[in-house]
Amino acid sequence: AVVHRDLKPENLLLDAEQQLRIADFGLSNVMKDGDFFKTSCGSPNYAAPEVISGKLYAGPEVDVWSCGVILYALLCGSLPFDDENIPNLFKKIKGGIFTLPGHMSDEIKDLISRMLVVDPLQRITIPEIRRHRWFTDELPLYLSVTPDQIMSQIRSIDQDVLMEVVMKIGFDRQELEEALEKQERNQMTVAYYLILDSKRRRLLSSSAMMQSPGQLDVAAPPPPPPAAAAQPQPQPLIQPQQLAESAAMLAASSVQRGAPEAVQRRWHLGVQSSMSPADMMLEIFRALRVLQFEWKIVAQYSLKCRPCTARTASEGMGQEPMTRFKVKVGLQLYKIQEDSYLLDIRKVDGDVLPFMDVCSLLLSELKL
Repeated sequence: AVVHRDLKPENLLLDAEQQLRIADFGLSNVMKDGDFFKTSCGSPNYAAPEVISGKLYAGPEVDVWSCGVILYALLCGSLPFDDENIPNLFKKIKGGIFTLPGHMSDEIKDLISRMLVVDPLQRITIPEIRRHRWFTDELPLYLSVTPDQIMSQIRSIDQDVLMEVVMKIGFDRQELEEALEKQERNQMTVAYYLILDSKRRRLLSSSAMMQSPGQLDVAAPPPPPPAAAAQPQPQPLIQPQQLAESAAMLAASSVQRGAPEAVQRRWHLGVQSSMSPADMMLEIFRALRVLQFEWKIVAQYSLKCRPCTARTASEGMGQEPMTRFKVKVGLQLYKIQEDSYLLDIRKVDGDVLPFMDVCSLLLSELKL
């Protein structure tokens, strides 16, 4: 995932079709699972407390904070945190000190208050924003479906766009088709979807000009004449807006028919424990020593480890080293709720199968 880290009104643009575009990715970065950022960057008025404090932060939460400041500014015409004196400004941001005007509705007050929470762990997330009653009120059907859901329903490959990518950029056609079928994300598929999106936007814009205001292009084509009924008819091009609307209406009809609503569950990937962080770290160090691992402490509750080399093992415990596991592993401790912590194990370097073997050894030795 990409974290922008400098969201503000100046970086939000509208294109010719009145579509919102995010600009200026100069301070953005790619977020990897288990990694944190520490760089203090962005405009002070829109920066999250953890950014200006120089603390470690994950990424998505800082963009949610900036979006909350932007939303406040659009509705109020002023910033929630503003002061000519930078230390005073930082004090207001770190304390989450701002006022909500009385003309705001209760729904928008609730949303902004949850977006501008000082603790990033308690801050509202993007999926939760999409389910918030202020966001869903009078939301067009084509916006109620996420982009991932739209793309998952687009199965057929546009041959014209495919050839345009092959001819203009020089990618191999067979490799591109295989990547699209496997739904891979690489330079080839990104180029394909960008050109496909541009083509669909042009068609959507031209079809919208032929319709009356407020009329959606969801009408079915007229039936063919009897003489041509037996002839195959070309399928009309489905626009992303229509596809999303159809999916949304289908989902709504399923609920109306009494389909059981999916129960939301909280999933955790890792080893969960009620032990204190200090005791968990001691247990981790004990297990690594027993398994003849060497480690490097990255932060207070983060470290990287690997099986000892032959020389290190012979100088230490004198047992046979696990040289067959040529892999580096990252261990990170998280707090998921009060008195509950999570040990995340991730692959830093090496192949997947040796990593899985190392994970199995760690999990069998750890007594959390």
